[in-house]
Amino acid sequence: MLRELLVQRKVLSESELQVPKPASREQILLAHTEQYHSDFLNGTADPSMIRRLGLPWSRELYLRSVYSVGGAIESAYSALADGIAGNLAGGTHHAFSDSAEGFCVFNDLAVVSRLLLSEHLVRRIAIVDLDVHQGNGNSSILGSDAGVFIFSMHGKNNYPYRKIPSTLDVELNDGTGDNEYIELLCEHLPAVFEFDPGIVLYIHGVDPLKEDSLGRLSMTAEGLIERDRIVMHECRKRGIPVSLALGGGYSKPISLTVNAYCNTYSVAKEVFGI
Repeated sequence: MLRELLVQRKVLSESELQVPKPASREQILLAHTEQYHSDFLNGTADPSMIRRLGLPWSRELYLRSVYSVGGAIESAYSALADGIAGNLAGGTHHAFSDSAEGFCVFNDLAVVSRLLLSEHLVRRIAIVDLDVHQGNGNSSILGSDAGVFIFSMHGKNNYPYRKIPSTLDVELNDGTGDNEYIELLCEHLPAVFEFDPGIVLYIHGVDPLKEDSLGRLSMTAEGLIERDRIVMHECRKRGIPVSLALGGGYSKPISLTVNAYCNTYSVAKEVFGI
């Protein structure tokens, strides 16, 4: 639906949309254990973990997941080359090194972070995670990586109920609306740039929308547009590339989620002048 809407509204042209290569086993193992990768590939993962994932195992789900990580990798490479790029999937920040959770199979931004650092393409990476749910998987995998700064703004009382501290966490009360959210973002975002990242991996989840069935916040579509504009403008004026990751969105009707995702890409075009 998002792909179709982006083309329909002429936010993106067909020529700007590319099918990624799937992430390789070696790339997945940068952030995940060999046993976990093997179990998910072969359908031998523990049933209790599949329940925590919230999706039934299938070969198609495995393939979808490695293509999603591949999209995150290619988006990051493109962002380093062109300044801005995005993956119409991803932001799978609940996946741990050895297990799946919360609709997340493999942790795309953990793989990307380890890959970019290992290839010496950047010295430091910042993950700006504005999905309404705290990225416990990101923090678990990358928390001890000196080259990664994780900034998360998320619902204090929302999933996951056992949060793993990020580099910088900003907890939001239920019902937080546009004004308070933007004020807190502007207060804490400068810490990201003090880290001097060579790239920002931006999870632009739209589940803070007031219509979102899993969000518990009260933001409007206009508030999310302003959020995205602030993040991308601050990166653009410093010459920091941005790679977009979709993150969560569960509005009823789902068209509100798709529209909000589309708005992020409109903002990206506007801010980066492309």
